[in-house]
Amino acid sequence: MIGVGVAVLVAMTALMLVAAPRSSADYSGDRRPFDIAITVDDLTGNGRLPTGMTRLSIAELYIKALKQHGVPEAYGLVNVAKLQRDKDGGKVLDSWRRAGYPLGNHSYSHLNLNRASSFEQWKTDVVTGEQEIARRMDGADWHYFRFPNMAAGRDQAQHDSAMAFLKQRGYRIAEATVSFDDWAYSEAYARCLAKGDTAAIATMKAQYLKNIDQGIVRMKSLSHKVYGRMIPQILLTHLSGWGAVMLPEVLARLDVAGARYVSLTAVQRDPAYNGDDPWTGNQLMMERIARQKNIDIDAIAKLHRPGSLKTLCRNNS
Repeated sequence: MIGVGVAVLVAMTALMLVAAPRSSADYSGDRRPFDIAITVDDLTGNGRLPTGMTRLSIAELYIKALKQHGVPEAYGLVNVAKLQRDKDGGKVLDSWRRAGYPLGNHSYSHLNLNRASSFEQWKTDVVTGEQEIARRMDGADWHYFRFPNMAAGRDQAQHDSAMAFLKQRGYRIAEATVSFDDWAYSEAYARCLAKGDTAAIATMKAQYLKNIDQGIVRMKSLSHKVYGRMIPQILLTHLSGWGAVMLPEVLARLDVAGARYVSLTAVQRDPAYNGDDPWTGNQLMMERIARQKNIDIDAIAKLHRPGSLKTLCRNNS
């Protein structure tokens, strides 16, 4: 018998397929090649650790999928504080480096700038842990920073102060243009796996795969709407059990859509990433630029994250 949480998830998935608005141009069949960099947040691991997995086994699954799909570079953005939480956290970072993939900074404790008690607290969180990343990069450049939660300031003054501080320390911002909201599934997946609720997991996977397909179309639609062309893209993912299990499907769908995997630096050389942007690093870039230029993107279907994920596989669901 299907549980209440699963039934709600199925109903919401069906509703989103009926109600999703359509853009004027349809990119669902577009297979033209485009460049994309893969980035991975929250090393040494995001979310609850699922039953039967370790942080290292998750990283190894991630690396295996990246290698199988010919991804030459995948920046891992690190929260160094997680080395204290995860007994195999150091092995995660070492494994990432042995695979030939670089590390960057995602702040020590994943401190959201907008929620920090003070600007000084946030600056300390950026700096703490830098030596650990630098040591593992062994002389290679590690100065990419991504704002936790992609929150780059409560107001313009705070954003500009943060950017000045980061520039002073030699950082470049790791932008992101596309995300399939993998992080939103991590906790529910861990709960459902612990309960052995295979029906719920299957429903989650089906809904997520629809989101990937819809997200790729949205990515292409936004790029053409905002820039008049397909700009090189940057995918934001998270190092979690869910992310590792689903990454092969993500990459397979990107492959079919025309993806050519390149480095983050190569992508950010494109003029789209070097314009006069007063809110660099704040939320997904294409949506941000659309807002700044008053470009109407409402007709482009958004990803839908079922609210039932918060309650799925809890004791009363």
